Amino acid sequence: MKTMLIASDHAGFALKEKLKLCLEKKGFQIKDMGTYSQESCDYPLFAGKLAKCVSEGKHQRGIMICKSGIGSSIVVNRFPEVRGALCYNVKAAKLSRQHNDSNVLVLGSAFVNVQIVKRILNVWLNTEFQGGRHKRRLNKIKKIETELGG
Repeated sequence: MKTMLIASDHAGFALKEKLKLCLEKKGFQIKDMGTYSQESCDYPLFAGKLAKCVSEGKHQRGIMICKSGIGSSIVVNRFPEVRGALCYNVKAAKLSRQHNDSNVLVLGSAFVNVQIVKRILNVWLNTEFQGGRHKRRLNKIKKIETELGG
């Protein structure tokens, strides 16, 4: 069974709970990394925890949800080997996989609803990385990470 990491802050909690059900129906085992309620909390804690697992190769992919998705994107992309993509629509999700081989899907709960998120998720899960010129570009990102000590 495939495992999917998922995390949120308080603003993304309700959407996270709905996505967990959707992922389970698709055959995923869920590793919920918090938060576990709508009580106010700080997104960097949860985004960092999720990104660390992906960065260390413990899991291949994860999903992080906060209110705008911006802060969580900043956090997850600080980790080596993590390519977090903030997606508000299906086209962005598709391109994030085809061109960037994104491994963390970041969602902003203030800008999406469950119906669009299900479509975004389906495309993100089922779109393959194209390689080719995009692989060359990812290698350049990896070089920058190495130069910065990541």
